[in-house]
Amino acid sequence: MYLFLKVAIRVRPMNAREKRNSERAVATVLDDNLLAFDRVFDERATQEQVFDQTARLLIDDVLGGTNATVFAYGATGSGKTHTMQGKDGSLGIVPQMLAALFQRISGSDPAIAVSMSYIEIYNETVRDLLSGARESDYLELREDPHRGTVIVGMEQVEAESVDVLLNHLRQGNRHRITESTAANSVSSRSHAVVQLVLSKKSAKGKKQHMLSKLSLIDLAGSERAAATQNVGLRMLEGSMINRSLLALGNCINALSSRAAPAYVNYRDSKLTRILKDSLGGGLQAAERS
Repeated sequence: MYLFLKVAIRVRPMNAREKRNSERAVATVLDDNLLAFDRVFDERATQEQVFDQTARLLIDDVLGGTNATVFAYGATGSGKTHTMQGKDGSLGIVPQMLAALFQRISGSDPAIAVSMSYIEIYNETVRDLLSGARESDYLELREDPHRGTVIVGMEQVEAESVDVLLNHLRQGNRHRITESTAANSVSSRSHAVVQLVLSKKSAKGKKQHMLSKLSLIDLAGSERAAATQNVGLRMLEGSMINRSLLALGNCINALSSRAAPAYVNYRDSKLTRILKDSLGGGLQAAERS
């Protein structure tokens, strides 16, 4: 399986702390290595421009039966959550994708149903953000010979309108675990995974079969203890975050090699186990940094 991966870079504007300290944006040449990207967005790029030139391009593939994944990767405070979620008046990739999908499937024949799940992975534990569960209520992963990795007890909501799913999304966002670090006053300490499952319906309105899965992921920030000044629990969180990001990177590197190995190790983290069918099964992937 060869991974089709596109990478877009987005530069965020200066935050309030950087402006107070009169800091400047600089570009430093580290070595002679040349890196090429599919898209580069400067700090003036709007949320709509980022979505239209990246994630929106995956809609045809998803409706055609191909699994797709969009994830935001970067250091703590680099603007991943803003890019993926945004806020009222400046919507990110996830709410824009929900609206665009519903616009495309409206009146489709055969009818297409969309169901959504929303989980977070915190310190290698999985929690359902839609169920309103307590932070101590964790979900188990089990391997099914037919369905692959199954998250036991995870809530999936199906809706006839985008407004219903947007309400569930906002509810899930309120349940996410965030803390303050020296690098970011509101730092996401977990990977947040929104998964949309598209299914075709029969003429009688019953589900016929799964068409595709779209994963939209706001990864926790990669961290250096010196930059975040983390100690105790925050340091443990940072260690677990970096471990799972390393596992994800290893899977992507293996799959994106044209001489990909016969075996890809998905079992090093909960994140890669959950994404196995997307990373290794007919994936189109787009990355934001």
